[in-house]
Amino acid sequence: MTSPSTTSAPGAPAVAGDRRRWFALAIVMTAAFMDLVDVTIVNIAIPSIQRDAGASFSQIQWITAGYSLAFAAGLVTGGRLGDIHGRKRIFLIGITGFTVASALCGFAANPEMLVASRILQGGMAALMVPQVLSIVHATFPAHERGKVFGLFGMIVGLGAVSGPLLGALLTEWNIFGLEWRPIFLINLPVGIAGIILGRKFISESKAPRALKLDLVGVVLVTAGLLMLLYPLTRGRELGWPVWGYVMMAGSLVVFGALIAYEKRKAAKDGSPLVELSLFKVKSFAAGIAVQTVFGVTLGIFFLVWTLYMQVGLGWTALRAGLTGVPFSIAVSAAAGISVQKLVPRFGRKVLQTGALAMAVGVLIYIWEAGRYGADIAPWQMALPLVVMGVGMGLIVAPLTDAVLSEVPQEHAGSASGLINTVQQMGTALGLGLVSVVFFGVIDEHVRPDRIPVEFVDGFQNALWWVAGVLAVIFLVMFALPAKPKQHVEGGGADVTVPEKEPALT
Repeated sequence: MTSPSTTSAPGAPAVAGDRRRWFALAIVMTAAFMDLVDVTIVNIAIPSIQRDAGASFSQIQWITAGYSLAFAAGLVTGGRLGDIHGRKRIFLIGITGFTVASALCGFAANPEMLVASRILQGGMAALMVPQVLSIVHATFPAHERGKVFGLFGMIVGLGAVSGPLLGALLTEWNIFGLEWRPIFLINLPVGIAGIILGRKFISESKAPRALKLDLVGVVLVTAGLLMLLYPLTRGRELGWPVWGYVMMAGSLVVFGALIAYEKRKAAKDGSPLVELSLFKVKSFAAGIAVQTVFGVTLGIFFLVWTLYMQVGLGWTALRAGLTGVPFSIAVSAAAGISVQKLVPRFGRKVLQTGALAMAVGVLIYIWEAGRYGADIAPWQMALPLVVMGVGMGLIVAPLTDAVLSEVPQEHAGSASGLINTVQQMGTALGLGLVSVVFFGVIDEHVRPDRIPVEFVDGFQNALWWVAGVLAVIFLVMFALPAKPKQHVEGGGADVTVPEKEPALT
């Protein structure tokens, strides 16, 4: 039985003998790497931005959450634009805009300009990133995708290790007296190279049938996400006003209207922004739920972790960056073997083991933070970070493969956009919750000598929340297929042996 996900779009080079696809993979993976590094590199430079630019805690939240908000709000639209107008074309537009926005961030004159530039950067990433998975989906035959997604997992780990280290080094070196600015300016040569090489090596692909952009759907998705995430991000700063709760409740109404409209749109012309039929596929629906909740974990942990080390413990950016190396190496190593070696044999148990491992690492970290207090050393953090890193690596790569495995190629862009949207929505939700689970524990007018104690308490409280979210992830994973579909090669074509017929029209 031929998988629907292996159908080639016009111009899609899904041919096993085409060596150009590996150059295309390197280019889109570099773009994904640039996006990942940009997130982690900003976290490590936050204290420097506070000192040099005079940014408040609220503005710091917006420098991180503003990117995630714009990213999440535009991802579904970005994915659909790739389906309609060509994934290569939209990718090149996105990476060009991302590079320009990076320059604006690097030359920002004040925190307000930096926040605005970060929002622009997130919007451009929303055009660029969905095309990465879509181009992979359209370019590689099914039996090669496990290897490719394994590489993607390794890139995630490499981005995680490179971002903090690179950010720490660039901040510590203070190149030309620019303080934190080189963390954004470093994207310029990478982005320019991606634009030039992408034009040469990436082959164009579109949805096999003509689609139209669903503008009403774009408005509803964007409005619903902003109504949910904006009050969460600014709630603590403004004293949790009533209008914030009204907006969040109203977002549910907007999402309900979106679902109803998309059903009518699909029946009318077959070009909805959100392809609701995708949710009939159990692997896709369950994977989307896991991605959302997992994003909450990432949003909470990484921002709180950075503030805990650099502000609470008073460590330098370089010391904090080096402390994270064991975590990132563990993520990269575990991700590299999970898809190709473990998941084919053990199925979803690998992902559930990853969730449990992350939870165990978090609990060890909570104990160590309480046991050693402000005197904790980087080497003492290595054990919980390695355990957490292995757990994360077991989740990130196979989850992407599981979510996309039964998605028809014509909806690859929409599905990729949804995958990234829900994770970014979860991340933005987690960043918003930092106001509650971390800053809500810390006294706003804390004396300097009390900062380490207050930040240790806030860190422990936030990690308890992370552990709770990981327990939810473990339970939701029971909805994933017990074993992945098996891809085999036969007569030069991709033959898929599914567990059951995909429930797709």
